[in-house]
Amino acid sequence: MAGTRRYDPARRQRIIDAAIRVVADRGIAGLSHRSAAAEADVPLGSTTYHFKTLDDLLVAALRQANAGFALTPDVRDGDLADALARLLGELLAADRARVELEYELYLAALRRPVLRPIAAQWCEAFAAGLAEHTDPVTARALVAVFDGICLQVLLTDLPYDEAYAREVLSRVLGRG
Repeated sequence: MAGTRRYDPARRQRIIDAAIRVVADRGIAGLSHRSAAAEADVPLGSTTYHFKTLDDLLVAALRQANAGFALTPDVRDGDLADALARLLGELLAADRARVELEYELYLAALRRPVLRPIAAQWCEAFAAGLAEHTDPVTARALVAVFDGICLQVLLTDLPYDEAYAREVLSRVLGRG
């Protein structure tokens, strides 16, 4: 029956998933309601119904990306620097494209203030996990160094140097 609206409880999630795929393929600049609708194979009106603005869609995408990007270092023998260096190496080796996507969404907060609280939540959650192994100030510094090393690798295409990362992280911990 033409014009009949079908109830589709999964449509909103499909749009979010599609937005993440669009950003992964074309970057933030390639995301629009139209591109998300085409990728999700839904009518354009569905994207604007669920997400009034593009920022609303980006917020949902960043929240979902953050949920799937929880970082927990496997601390062995109490060596947090080693655990973080290994974790970063594993992330970059396992799915570099996923890490690039996460950082693209994370860095979009520079130009889109509505994303800043979500980006801050990711930093705070990572630092809180690290604070179980060190003090809160050092935990925040470790997050900054972790992000910095990761961005250097992503932006320069240099191979990840785990020994270098371990040394820098050790220095932040006052052991270098």
